[in-house]
Amino acid sequence: MKNDTTTTLLNFVLAVLVILGVAFALMSMSRTRDVRQMQTSLQLEVQKVQASSMKAQALLNDVIAYNTTAKNPELQQ
Repeated sequence: MKNDTTTTLLNFVLAVLVILGVAFALMSMSRTRDVRQMQTSLQLEVQKVQASSMKAQALLNDVIAYNTTAKNPELQQ
C-alpha cells in the first residue's frame, strides 16, 4: 500500500471495533443469563401464589358448602 499511516489507522480502527464487538457480545450473554435466572425465579413465585390461591378457593368452597348445610345466619353474612 502507498500510505502506511492510513493503513495503520484503519487497522487500529478495525481492532477497536473487533474488541468492542467482543465486549458487547459478552455483555449480551451475561444479561441474557441474568434474565433467564430472574424468569425462573419469577416462575417459582407465580407457582407459589397459584398454590395459595387454590388453597384459599378450596377453603371458600368448603365454607360455602358448610353454610348450605348448617343454615347459620351468622355465617351467611
